[in-house]
Amino acid sequence: MTAITPATAPGPGLLRRARSGLPRMIALRLLTVPLVLWALASLVFVALRLLPGSPAKSLAAGGATDASAEQITANAAEITRSLGLDRSLPEQYLIYLRDLVSGDFGASYFGGNDVLTLIGNALPATIELTVAAMLIAVLIGGVSGLWAALRKDTWVDTGTRAAATVTFSLPWFALGVLGIVVFGVWLGWLPVIGRVPNQLDYQPFTNFVLLDAILQDRPELIWPWLEHLILPASTLALSTAGFITRIVRASVLEVLGDDFVRTAQMKGLDEGQVVRRHVLRNASLPIITVLGLQFGTLLGGSTVTETVFSYPGVGVLLVDAVLQRDYPVVQGAALAIALLFTLVNAAVDVLYLVLDPRLGES
Repeated sequence: MTAITPATAPGPGLLRRARSGLPRMIALRLLTVPLVLWALASLVFVALRLLPGSPAKSLAAGGATDASAEQITANAAEITRSLGLDRSLPEQYLIYLRDLVSGDFGASYFGGNDVLTLIGNALPATIELTVAAMLIAVLIGGVSGLWAALRKDTWVDTGTRAAATVTFSLPWFALGVLGIVVFGVWLGWLPVIGRVPNQLDYQPFTNFVLLDAILQDRPELIWPWLEHLILPASTLALSTAGFITRIVRASVLEVLGDDFVRTAQMKGLDEGQVVRRHVLRNASLPIITVLGLQFGTLLGGSTVTETVFSYPGVGVLLVDAVLQRDYPVVQGAALAIALLFTLVNAAVDVLYLVLDPRLGES
């Protein structure tokens, strides 16, 4: 039987031209990354200086609990000078950019740990959490959205849309607390705090637990890690899954109404063949757009989720640093999250070109 080809499908010549433009598009997208990071670094720098409170006062008060108010004020002034915070904002900004360009992210005001080391220890946990949440969200949202579209105006469609609306409407912290109460306290099925059990002898090498388990030939690390990952990842995924469900349903319904799909159905292809060969590919572009943006949303949501579950990622690092006014750590953590988000979006743009080469022509 002759396969049905969508009328809008690109030809071989267009495919070749688009593929030849792929390196140029990748280069252009990568060139925007430093500009985005510079803009974000500047915004974070200004926002931190506008926040009430000072790291010098926190350091002075924390290190001298028996000191008088006058002594704390004097210590704060000395610490302010030693940190260079007594200089004008333009001068501090130029010094910050100079250090940033040279790869010097500074050290934490509290403890003196190198910022890059702190981020290197925390970022893998956040990436694991975000990727796991995205996989769960795509699986739930993709399947339920496709199912609802194929059963349009039935109880399946109505129930799926209602469930998607409920999960999409619930805030992350509420889902997290609900998960802790039900699965952690009442049922006792899952741990609710941390990344791996404290008693587990885990010596990080890459700080990605699954990768370390493979490299160190320690399969006993995997299940305790998964147990700790399930609740925070599911909490983060459920809200996004509701949104993806609605997007997938709308995209699939739009493609199902196209002429080439009806022609394929008239040619005698069964529902599974029509969906696999014609619907999923043509409905994928808006879905991928949403997934790229949702990855950034999940990164932002990981801050809340990590705090609820005491999950040691960049989110917890960032929240603690903001509360302490630890400027170097806040600036470094924000840049790390922005870099990750920007690279994911660049990858999504490249994926557009692979799925629809006509975008390369434009």
